[in-house]
Amino acid sequence: MKTVKISIVALLTIVLGANSYAQTHNHSQTTSTKTETLKVSGNCDMCKTRIEKAAKLDGINKAEWSTKTKTLSVTYDPAKTNMEQVGKKVAAAGHDNEKAKATDIVYDKLPGCCQYR
Repeated sequence: MKTVKISIVALLTIVLGANSYAQTHNHSQTTSTKTETLKVSGNCDMCKTRIEKAAKLDGINKAEWSTKTKTLSVTYDPAKTNMEQVGKKVAAAGHDNEKAKATDIVYDKLPGCCQYR
């Protein structure tokens, strides 16, 4: 009987100790990501490659542009980057978007099939 009591006390100590550790875990240190979309002008698969490459900044987990909807879907770490930076980088590659416009010099260097203006 004494052994059963000791076993029960030991089991309760383990269970309660593990439960209190779980409650003190700091969830604020976990990395959070955000997914947003951005309208980006373009026409073809070459545009898709260029846009997605330009959007790959530090902190970007995923960047995917749709030729059908003309939207760039970006999953990123808000602590490292933001959509304004993504828009500027995509515009610097020659593609107008909601956040920034491409300069005429960069736009004029795009292949003919990629020019959308």
